[in-house]
Amino acid sequence: MDVLSDAVSAMRTGRPHSSRRDKYAPWGMRFEASPGAGFHVVLRGSAWLIPAEGEPVAVGPGDVVFLAHGRGHALASGLDVPLEHVRPGSDNRWPAPPPTPREGTPDAVLLCGSYEMDRSRTHRLVSELPDVVHLPAQVGAHRSLRAAVELLGMELEEPQPGSDAIVTSLLDTLLLYILRAWWQHDRKITGWSAALDDPAVAAALRAIHGDPARPWTVEELGAESGLSRAAFARRFTTLVGEPPLAYLTWWRMTTAGRLLREEDLPLRRIAQQTGYTSEFAFAKAFKREFGVAPGQYRRQRA
Repeated sequence: MDVLSDAVSAMRTGRPHSSRRDKYAPWGMRFEASPGAGFHVVLRGSAWLIPAEGEPVAVGPGDVVFLAHGRGHALASGLDVPLEHVRPGSDNRWPAPPPTPREGTPDAVLLCGSYEMDRSRTHRLVSELPDVVHLPAQVGAHRSLRAAVELLGMELEEPQPGSDAIVTSLLDTLLLYILRAWWQHDRKITGWSAALDDPAVAAALRAIHGDPARPWTVEELGAESGLSRAAFARRFTTLVGEPPLAYLTWWRMTTAGRLLREEDLPLRRIAQQTGYTSEFAFAKAFKREFGVAPGQYRRQRA
């Protein structure tokens, strides 16, 4: 199983959205903190990304920046220009810019968007992302990411029949390409990155994600990893940050939460898919993890 895709699906909720923004210098936008994750792509021109903490980042044509943790930030044509506050709506979506016809060519053309996130179930792999992931445009680098950006820009510039569905799919694809590009080229080999780089631990994680309903034991997971029980348990706990069966329980409950949000399955089926022999045992474990019963959780997230 693809642990990176699972890490994203565990916390992604709702529909992503984006808009194209034509900017005429001088311009500046301050985005307030929000529960979601945001991204900006510079299609033309240049800008400064000013994070809540740390040094400003110069971004140029083709650059992609991803802000995984929803902290406030600003985007501007210069470091000394006034900033217009952009506030998310009641649904946590950033509003599209009002039409402001201007003559001449825009100084910058941007794609700005966000993803709704369930911060209560942030996967460790995603929580270790830096505040700002900056992927500069480089010849021959991140070709799949560049293709997704180009397609998204075309759909937003000239909407056609079916664009709503295409844009939503492209935004989901863009998120995975951003994370893959960071994973392959820009990450530091620590924490969960080290866990997925370790063949033994990665094999156990794939087994857990591939079949969370199986009544795994530490011995069986160690066998998947090619290690003895004791050696596997030590290595897994050191790299992942918790023992194997504790992570298995966490992932089962995370999967159950996603199924309750997205599927109309009876609780009995969800219990079976997450490794519980009875609906009662599942409901008890779920309430211990989330603080509410499964049915109440489903109604709250509807």
